[in-house]
Amino acid sequence: MDSFTPYLRLSSTITNNNKTKLNQIPTPQLFTLNILESRSWSQVRLYSKLRSSRNIRSEFKCTSWFQWKVISWREKLKRYVSVHIVGLVVGVMVVMSVSLAVSNTPCWALTEENLIFLEAWRTIDRAYVDKTFNGQSWFRYREAALRNEPMNTREETYMAIRKMLATLDDPFTRFLEPDKFRSLRSGTQGALTGVGLSIGYPTGLDGLSTGLVVISSTPGAPAYVAGITSGDVILAIDDMSTETMGIYDAAERLQGSEGSLVELTVRKGPEIKQMTLKREKVSLNPVRSRMCEVAAVGKDTSRIGYIKLTTFNQNASSAVKEAIETLRSNNVNAFVLDLRDNGGGLFPEGIEIAKIWLEKGVIVYICDSFGVRDIFETDGSNAIATSEPLVVLVNRGTASASEILAGALKDNKRAVLFGERTFGKGKIQSVFELSDGSGLAVTVARYETPTHTDIDKVGVIPDHPLPASFPKDEDGFCNCLMNPTSVCYLNKAEIFSREKVKETLVCVKDFISSAWEKLEDEIVFKKKKLNFIDLFKCYYYKLLEFAYNEPVEFFKVLVE
Repeated sequence: MDSFTPYLRLSSTITNNNKTKLNQIPTPQLFTLNILESRSWSQVRLYSKLRSSRNIRSEFKCTSWFQWKVISWREKLKRYVSVHIVGLVVGVMVVMSVSLAVSNTPCWALTEENLIFLEAWRTIDRAYVDKTFNGQSWFRYREAALRNEPMNTREETYMAIRKMLATLDDPFTRFLEPDKFRSLRSGTQGALTGVGLSIGYPTGLDGLSTGLVVISSTPGAPAYVAGITSGDVILAIDDMSTETMGIYDAAERLQGSEGSLVELTVRKGPEIKQMTLKREKVSLNPVRSRMCEVAAVGKDTSRIGYIKLTTFNQNASSAVKEAIETLRSNNVNAFVLDLRDNGGGLFPEGIEIAKIWLEKGVIVYICDSFGVRDIFETDGSNAIATSEPLVVLVNRGTASASEILAGALKDNKRAVLFGERTFGKGKIQSVFELSDGSGLAVTVARYETPTHTDIDKVGVIPDHPLPASFPKDEDGFCNCLMNPTSVCYLNKAEIFSREKVKETLVCVKDFISSAWEKLEDEIVFKKKKLNFIDLFKCYYYKLLEFAYNEPVEFFKVLVE
């Protein structure tokens, strides 16, 4: 019988060697384990094995019964915890296996409709100008939409995409079904069927808050023939109010099959008119040109090349180059680029046309919410018309890509702008096609002119106004230059005054040296002394001769 006393009758001692073998211990021996000196749990386990397997009588040298109970309790706790940890690990592995199996089942896989939605989501994520996405977490919206929005049919998927785009609160970023996407592409490629109107939202600067504003009317199209002009307001289309109608919904309603009718309610100033227009196939030939011959006093007739650019489709830049070359073959010595009622189009075409006129310089800054993101500039390698004087005509119908071009030519001092403040559309959209044939028009950036002017809702301000009655066709323009009795008459010297002055200033240095010698000879010949004021007048008249391209006999006034 074991004796647990604080005293020890020592026969032999189990050492700290954990490798003691049971068969090396004589059975009759009496063992004592000093628990206080033991530092290893393996010794306790070894002692337990000895007692159970060899029926060994043991005595303990303990300071108290409590110490042994603590050791026994810790040993049991270790075994208990170990078993439960193993069970926990096994349970986690089972749960993970089950979850993996569930996630691979067809009911949790992404469907074809989900993939189309995600394609649209990724397009906005990568291209949209506002990286705060109108103050929302774009990733959280994706997860919530995949969980909550029904996407069982293609129409439900399209509805989910529209709801997603609506959260951006951007009327220019929109979804296009396959047929609308094809229609948009055809509009940039040369022709469409409709009434020939380009429309936009009110800017607020003209006091309008409702309806849709006419940006431009295509010459020769049904709306143009009916007298609809830029600045008019479309109040209703087929008796449906445009007060809450989007511009792309309105554009869809204006288009239709050739020969069909559409009814418009139009406000022109204080007057409201009802109009019924027949839809036609509208040709979008982007360029018309003509040479205007203007008589000059005492010299040969001056020739001005007039170029009317109506839209920026994929043929625009090549058509402008062709027009310039044709007019040059007729020996023109100045150009007029008419951008009035040009509602824009393809952004790259606007850049290419600016390169035609600029020798070098920045064309436009592309900006996002973090500042300047990209710079479009030219080194002159594509320039073909940098030396001739250039005038650009603009009005309220000049928008988007037209404003980029006008702003670049103005800020680089390449052209003088005449007309009205432009529309003020300072956002750039790009079109992306989705895998099922539908598409997205996405606002990818805002732009600033070369002088870092943000023209959104402000417009490009021209240098000079045009007469209110100034015509918009090439024949009428030429008549206003040639006929001094016309109410729209403009002297050629007036519209090209800045270019002439710039040309004159370049020549001033050479003029001073040559004219001074001639002036001295005249003074000596006439034996007349000139004071400082007289000399100043001489130079002033010579500048007039350069600017107006007409001879001025200033020596006759002062010397004779």
